[in-house]
Amino acid sequence: MSVIKENLELIRSNIKESAHNVKRSSEDITLIAVTKTVDVDKVLEAIEYGVTDVGENKPQELARKYDIIGDKVKWHLIGSLQTNKVKYIIDKVHMIHSLDRESLCEEIQKRAEKIDRIIDCLVQVNISKEDSKHGLYKEDVIDFITNVSSKYNNIRIKGLMTMAPFTENEDEVREVFRKLKDLSLDIDKLNISNVSMKYLSMGMSNDYKIAIEEGSTIVRLGTSIFGERNYNKQQIK
Repeated sequence: MSVIKENLELIRSNIKESAHNVKRSSEDITLIAVTKTVDVDKVLEAIEYGVTDVGENKPQELARKYDIIGDKVKWHLIGSLQTNKVKYIIDKVHMIHSLDRESLCEEIQKRAEKIDRIIDCLVQVNISKEDSKHGLYKEDVIDFITNVSSKYNNIRIKGLMTMAPFTENEDEVREVFRKLKDLSLDIDKLNISNVSMKYLSMGMSNDYKIAIEEGSTIVRLGTSIFGERNYNKQQIK
């Protein structure tokens, strides 16, 4: 059996079990296959075994793979997005997971207006306030979202995204996910125009089961699908 197929079967079983543990339906959870450094043939294999959503960290890599694979899947930009790279993905991306500053909103708005598209975005939140992570601090999120809602008609906020610290301490990980969930509930109550909290993008290969138990609706998995990455591969900068 294909290793990718085997891995996907195990992941789907884990998603189902984690959802069941907290009386949720696994149907409410989207699996994004993260294809950073993964060759196109492996991505196509994952698609063959039922992957419907693909996540890329680098805009030019998303554009390159899109040109080969096309819209067989929904494409997600999950990495930090520089304003000068928006042009590469604006007509290809299903969702941007890393909205975190006004200058990026301005560029997305400008590019989206030109092609008459509404771009679905998630606001990236740095719950743990780690220097190594991008995203807004929790206390700044509501003001940011309110501002985006009032100024940028071609951006539609659909939820939040975060990353937990890479730690063996499960309680610490769980607390980060719980805080994001609580924040999403607080925002939901405000009924901000053109804003929904439909999606919580949290959980990666090392912590997705905890994330699901804490309310995640999107998990972003790379290593657990494709194996350990080779970061020495030539990447488009």
